[in-house]
Amino acid sequence: MQITREKLKAFFTLLQKAVFKMESILKVQNLVKHFKTKDNSIVHAVDGVDFSMSRGEVLGLVGESGSGKSTLGKTLLGLLKKTEGLIQYKGQSLPDKYKTKDFQKYSKVFQMIFQDPYSSLNPRMTVGEIIGEGMRLSRGHADGDIKKEVAKWLSLVGLQESHASRYPHEFSGGQRQRIGIARALILEPEFLVCDEPISALDVSVQAQIIKLLDSLRQSLDLTILFIAHDLSMVRYISDRMAVMYLGSLVEIGNSDDVFFEPQHPYTQLLISSNPEPDPITERRRARQTSIGEIPSPIDLPSGCRFYSRCPRAEPVCQISRPELIKSNEGSLGEERWVACHLINS
Repeated sequence: MQITREKLKAFFTLLQKAVFKMESILKVQNLVKHFKTKDNSIVHAVDGVDFSMSRGEVLGLVGESGSGKSTLGKTLLGLLKKTEGLIQYKGQSLPDKYKTKDFQKYSKVFQMIFQDPYSSLNPRMTVGEIIGEGMRLSRGHADGDIKKEVAKWLSLVGLQESHASRYPHEFSGGQRQRIGIARALILEPEFLVCDEPISALDVSVQAQIIKLLDSLRQSLDLTILFIAHDLSMVRYISDRMAVMYLGSLVEIGNSDDVFFEPQHPYTQLLISSNPEPDPITERRRARQTSIGEIPSPIDLPSGCRFYSRCPRAEPVCQISRPELIKSNEGSLGEERWVACHLINS
């Protein structure tokens, strides 16, 4: 019997859950993040999100631009003040508004890798200063220790110790993102938010960064929220996949199950629009299409937010907003959660 990567991944996923007994370390309940415009209108960026994550898990978060993925990630880490809701890490509620002491405390627990490796690095600082900044701000580290750790992390992300004295503009996009990864991990955090870390990179470089993150995730036992557009990449690196649309989660499940057997009409649309690597298959396959325009996050529809674009919409979809509830189990016996009247009726 041939052992495929998918079978190995399924085996190790189940093994990991057995070892950690599904230890839930992050719990999010009714998380809301609204913004006010100049005319006092409300932008519903994140609107009533619920999910949890287990120790050592990678949860892939996908959705179109403007769906609220990055806002959700930044709100989890306190970079944006939540409007309402509960965020618990290891049973402890995180602050509603972070103060300096909170950032100093939680920077050793939470870190973020940003989308743009060109704007996220200070051009006036050397690579060594950028990577070691977290250790300097956390205090208690001698300069010699910081230098050793910087050299170690440069090596771990595939760069050279001599690169520490150089500046960001001297590196390619892929190298800059490796610098950003080293900066985020030098304090050895437990939870990492990757905010579209590969979207600004060439395709060949994207695969290298994904493999690096996957390797570091396993060696450091990281829990990762991985935000991305590329569903194939998300499926490769994540254990579960969560689909977000207009500030709400519409489907959560095992990555392979969601990718190959999507249940929510919006997830089906995303999967259908995901390009096939084989050009012949790509030309021949039938694509699903949506109808209508994307509603404004300021003026949301009263019922299902995908109603105006859904080719399968029923009258009840326009009246009542569906809840994210447990649907049928996937191929690995894992729970699937879907917010759709057509599935949950």
